[in-house]
Amino acid sequence: QVQLVESGGGLVQVGGSLRLSCAASGSISSINAMGWYQQAPGKQRELVAGITSGGSTNYAESVKGRFTISRDNAKNTVYLQMNSLKPEDTAVYYCNAHKTTYWGPRDYWGQGTQVTVSS
Repeated sequence: QVQLVESGGGLVQVGGSLRLSCAASGSISSINAMGWYQQAPGKQRELVAGITSGGSTNYAESVKGRFTISRDNAKNTVYLQMNSLKPEDTAVYYCNAHKTTYWGPRDYWGQGTQVTVSS
């Protein structure tokens, strides 16, 4: 089992910044990748940023140049630094951990944290 606890969401004005945190615990040694997903009202949950165990990152086109995903292995924590926030960034952000087991791939999710960008 993997437990993910998120924090850092809130209300911010257009152009502002937020830093989301996701602390992982449990069977973390088998995690292959982690990521942040975005779910806006009326939208599907979509990948915003991902990072592999080797440190390779990828981003949704809409956030390239504004968001940065990083990982602190000592603290078992991943971060999403969000800069130059726009109203369209408003969504619930979920932390995801992906791992491979004998039974197949498994995904674990954080509780979600609300990000609201107001003009």
